[in-house]
Amino acid sequence: MGRLDGKVALITGGARGMGKAHARHFVAEGARVVIGDVLDEKGQAVADGLGADRCRFVRHDVTSADDWEAAVAATLSAFGRVDVLVNNAGILRHAPVTEMDPAEFRHVLDVNLVGTWLGIRQVVPAMIAAGGGSIVNISSIEGFAGAAGLSAYSASKFGVRGLTRSAAQELGSLGIRVNSVHPGGVMTSMALAAAQTMTGVDGSGFLKQLPIARFAEPVEISRLVAFLASDESSYTTGAEFLADGGLLSGPGY
Repeated sequence: MGRLDGKVALITGGARGMGKAHARHFVAEGARVVIGDVLDEKGQAVADGLGADRCRFVRHDVTSADDWEAAVAATLSAFGRVDVLVNNAGILRHAPVTEMDPAEFRHVLDVNLVGTWLGIRQVVPAMIAAGGGSIVNISSIEGFAGAAGLSAYSASKFGVRGLTRSAAQELGSLGIRVNSVHPGGVMTSMALAAAQTMTGVDGSGFLKQLPIARFAEPVEISRLVAFLASDESSYTTGAEFLADGGLLSGPGY
């Protein structure tokens, strides 16, 4: 018996990184999963590797309301219900405030924050029909402590915290729980690519601040997400879960 037996989940950004880990872990825990992404080949490869009876891929731009409607419809068509939404898709851009193009700032907010809002909005009717559900929004430690050069990313992740709390207030009476997860350093391709652009940042110094002095593997975040998706967290909503190796527990935070 898996903790997600019988559940159907829609996971955004499922073609790589944490989204890919979430999909694999959810299937291992008994769920059926639809993953959405704009990376068609990688997304389809993840779905193929998990098997069509357990996982499907749909092309999904989270900034598009039409794509959200299509993704939820595809999930219902494939597996008949939607119990879980994991708003995982996100992008990161590094630039000082004075150097960042306003269009790039807006793009980060569109993907990370507006995309999350669109997903919550779209999935509610399907979850009501299923008798309730769980929405897990992936934020970041930058949703608690802003970082130099990450004004857009930090703003979007702070916004996800507020959106999560508001949605939890609105949807609790409908049987829908909404929580946020705030990872620290995770070994993903997006994080590694971002690190290459962040000149002057001392990676070893970052690790030294951590009580658990290493980066997380993506599946370590997936286990927390799966708990929040499951009935084991049935009395938990509007809550914020740090998975940061203890970084924000230290002095100065």
